[in-house]
Amino acid sequence: MRVSPGFERYVLDQLQELDGVSARSMFGGTGLYQDDVFFGIIARDVLYLKVDDTNRADFIAAGSHPFQPYPDRAGTLRYYAVPIGVLESAAELCAWARRACLAEAVRRRRGEGGSAGRRSARRSRTPSRSTS
Repeated sequence: MRVSPGFERYVLDQLQELDGVSARSMFGGTGLYQDDVFFGIIARDVLYLKVDDTNRADFIAAGSHPFQPYPDRAGTLRYYAVPIGVLESAAELCAWARRACLAEAVRRRRGEGGSAGRRSARRSRTPSRSTS
């Protein structure tokens, strides 16, 4: 899932209109965050954004495909490839990224998981240790 530094830089430049965007290495790819909301993945020099019922149709209409981390295995994640025309327009990419962030924020509010939700749930089941 390697990402070339030039492609990562290009994506971040295109997203600079969004406040609080950062990139973090993950499993050979790059995760994109706006503040603490994980909204995108860069893998193999393709940008994927988070989808749900509110924005999935836009990706499908554009002929996008879902992120499949292991092409030789079944199963996809809730991220779809950004169409090239969207990627090349900073304004349009930022609009799509905002919808991806919103999709994730709504999922969190509904308690539908995400990695932060799983971590919190794990912590809450761990008994606290007393130091006395």
